[in-house]
Amino acid sequence: MAKEYLDKLSAFIDKTMADCLDGVQLECRHFFSGAALYADDRICISLTPVGLALKLPEETRNRLLTNKIVVPLKYFPNGPIKKDYVLFPDGIRNTGNEDLDKYVKESVEYVLTLPKPKRKKK
Repeated sequence: MAKEYLDKLSAFIDKTMADCLDGVQLECRHFFSGAALYADDRICISLTPVGLALKLPEETRNRLLTNKIVVPLKYFPNGPIKKDYVLFPDGIRNTGNEDLDKYVKESVEYVLTLPKPKRKKK
């Protein structure tokens, strides 16, 4: 099942991010029961059974939540809210949506401003 999400996310990102952000390594990887996009080893987007989640700056998240375009991200009904993310519950069904494309690009650009995650020593 995760392969389905990986294939969908990869195709969506290929279309959305074509000719954008030269020099940035974008990689889709398996992510629990779905897939995630990493920009230079920083996770920014996930596509799972709950929908499409984007890591966005606080101002953008608040505006989208206030306008009820998105909902807070929770991977499980009783799980914690992932505060840096918003969820597009319909996933990538509206792939022609220019606003969604804009938020995907904003998510990638945003995570590139954050520190790279530290690798755990074995």
